[in-house]
Amino acid sequence: MSRRDEVLHAALDLLDEVGLDALTTRRLAERLGVQPGALYRHFPSKRALLTAMIGEVTAGGPAAGPPPADATWDEILRAVALEYRNRLLRHRDGARLVATGVRPEQEAAQAGWRWTVSVVRGAGLDEAGAMLAVDTVFAYANGFAIEEQARGGFPPVPAERAERDAVFHAGLDLIIAGITATAPA
Repeated sequence: MSRRDEVLHAALDLLDEVGLDALTTRRLAERLGVQPGALYRHFPSKRALLTAMIGEVTAGGPAAGPPPADATWDEILRAVALEYRNRLLRHRDGARLVATGVRPEQEAAQAGWRWTVSVVRGAGLDEAGAMLAVDTVFAYANGFAIEEQARGGFPPVPAERAERDAVFHAGLDLIIAGITATAPA
């Protein structure tokens, strides 16, 4: 593991411990036993560090692997939304952290976005409609996770998580029904 990766993982550990509001470069430097200026060797600014953290939180596709070849667009979109929310909930204030970024700059995040848009085009939507649908689903997942993390502790209590999962699924079903209803016949 490179020193940059060590700094990044220490920042994520600190996020889990103290939350986004208390995450400072000074506190991170103390944790690593270095002067705050030493962090700038790996990340030129706190914004660059936060961007890398966002990339780490949101990296990867569905944990279960690629969807089955016969999966429909709505099944794939549902799986992507569920995995995205799960990734946000793995870190304290993970959803708020992601909301601080204008857009992930990592190529993997951009490729995942483009892939998801292409999948939703399978509903018969044009490019703009598919982008709107995917953006709506991601915004819903992020907003829902922000609310969850604001209400509950970290890590979430399993019984409360199960209840919130059911509510999340119901809301996602409504959004997917809306996408289906607006798609050309």
